[in-house]
Amino acid sequence: MPTSSLDLLCINTVRTLSMDGVQKANSGHPGTPMALAPLGYALFTRHMKHDPADPHWPDRDRFVLSCGHASMLLYSCLYLTGYGLTLEDLKEFRQWGSKTPGHPEFGHTEGVDTTTGPLGQGVGNSVGFAVAEAHMAATFNRDGHALVDHFTYFICSDGDLMEGVSHEAASFAGHFKLGKLIGFYDDNHITIDGSTDLTFTDDTAKRFEAYGWQVLHVADVNDLDAIDAVVAAAKAETQRPTLVVTRTHIGYGSPNKQDTSSAHGEPLGADEIVATKKALGWERPDESFYVPDQALAEWRKALVRGASAHAEWNGRRDAYAAVFADDAGEFNRRIAGTLPANWEAAVPVFAAENGFVASRAASNTVLNALVGVMPELMGGSADLTPSNGTAVKTWKNFAPGAYDMRYMHFGIREHAMGSIMNGMALHRGIIPFGGTFLIFSDYMRPPIRLASLMKQRVILIYTHDSIGLGEDGPTHQPVEQLSALRVVPGLTLIRPADANETAEAWKVAVQHEHGPVALVLTRQKLPFIDRAKFAPASGVAMGGYVLADADGGPPDVVLLSSGSEVSLIVAAREELAAAGVKARVVSMASMELFAQQSPEYRASVLPADIPRVSIEAASAMSWYRWVGTNGVTIGIDKFGASAPFEKIYEEYGITTKHVVEAAMGLVKK
Repeated sequence: MPTSSLDLLCINTVRTLSMDGVQKANSGHPGTPMALAPLGYALFTRHMKHDPADPHWPDRDRFVLSCGHASMLLYSCLYLTGYGLTLEDLKEFRQWGSKTPGHPEFGHTEGVDTTTGPLGQGVGNSVGFAVAEAHMAATFNRDGHALVDHFTYFICSDGDLMEGVSHEAASFAGHFKLGKLIGFYDDNHITIDGSTDLTFTDDTAKRFEAYGWQVLHVADVNDLDAIDAVVAAAKAETQRPTLVVTRTHIGYGSPNKQDTSSAHGEPLGADEIVATKKALGWERPDESFYVPDQALAEWRKALVRGASAHAEWNGRRDAYAAVFADDAGEFNRRIAGTLPANWEAAVPVFAAENGFVASRAASNTVLNALVGVMPELMGGSADLTPSNGTAVKTWKNFAPGAYDMRYMHFGIREHAMGSIMNGMALHRGIIPFGGTFLIFSDYMRPPIRLASLMKQRVILIYTHDSIGLGEDGPTHQPVEQLSALRVVPGLTLIRPADANETAEAWKVAVQHEHGPVALVLTRQKLPFIDRAKFAPASGVAMGGYVLADADGGPPDVVLLSSGSEVSLIVAAREELAAAGVKARVVSMASMELFAQQSPEYRASVLPADIPRVSIEAASAMSWYRWVGTNGVTIGIDKFGASAPFEKIYEEYGITTKHVVEAAMGLVKK
């Protein structure tokens, strides 16, 4: 049990704030914060290395509340330890513009290390944090000089552990022996629908043991001594991540709602809150948001402890810099997210001799050039290394005992790959990349969406981007994925038309600081575009650009496409010219980048009074915005087929002939 009345007062302060915040908002989840209050208190005041005065300290421990619906637990702990949240912020829980939204949001509230809410994502993010810590420590630490030395803590619910992404991520973490990862499983036996045994009778401990984790138990979360003991044991185990199965009681202290599903996602009600406060021995049961001075003073000691730990690290950092000045500068650069000087000089320029290649092959050439000058690039593939073109000739594999290596075999775990990459990016010091087939982007949409929401620098390499992959057939041929990804706010998708556009796409990707970039690449070879005859590929940075203009005056029609189909509109321009029709060719490599350009630039590329034809081997949905009502969109509105890609293009009408016919029809009108 709590070791002192002061401990109990501090714990109950979290419980009462959580009840009151949810009640005032008239929505939210009070039960889990009430149950986990002792764990939050123990972690934030006894065990975690953190400095509330500097939430961005590089060597702080990371904390992830994977069960983000329990956000009042985190907000209460942040307020009480001095992260800058105020009592008024807690009173504005779930309100417009408040610092305390319904689920924790990275970049919105100081002290929140990642956005959580979609269950299971926080577990994957935590694994990514641990990967980044292991890599940065192995890269920068020297004998007697530990510049990077911190833990990642997470709290997860039974809901997190039902979601498949947690299985993928836990398997990855156990295999790679991420010993500085410590998780607490909130075993409260309750879901929204009722008891967990309605759907969930796993032996969680055995499952995690099978993954290669150390599994410990806390029989009662109110036992602070037991929490202290398991944290010590977790820190002592360096070869395995640790999961602590922690028995809790949702809605703890509520006379009528403890251990009920109603305590999970509903306000307790004013009368029940008063009754609960009385049951907890609270001094002022009729007063909302009351924080005892003694409790606040005890919690705020975290500021003193944090300042001391931070000062000690500053001393270690200075001692490190005195001996390893270049390494210290490199560490600071990588944490800041600035790129190395003159890195662009490493990006190759393709010629006719080496430019007639699939864009996935061109991407591999560019990647191999960049990794030599950008040590922050780290990543791999979801078991598709040769197919995705993510292999790096000079790299060895990230592995236990070789955490300084940079190639990652994520395994056939697209969902976890995405959430792990998000954690790596959030940690700072790494620009992660990960590859799979475009069709399997569907398996990782939640982390794509969260990377966009959190504005994280993550590079997604998606190959086999259309029916052009051919014989594998409709299960592997993406049709709706391009349009589906293009509507994700904050995601930049680039589908390059040739090798040099691929090189420019990589330039955009590594510089893009405020959101993920998806590089969408072909399996089949793409014709080399002779830039002596056509516009420079640097136009990719504008999203869409005039690749080739009409000869002899303003165009009669504008032809638009991306990726592999650009070669079709280049050929169509020539056929139309022979028929006396002047056509402009626009390579629309990235609709998102084009949309960010000035209205004047967009109008210069797509004149308002000129009809347009678009073609892409995918759903036409995302093209309607650019083609308008007086144009023609050519796309695919059904699944693909198994055959050589040339035959599929012909059968599906993704041909130069169809572009010419559509353009001639518009001009005749």
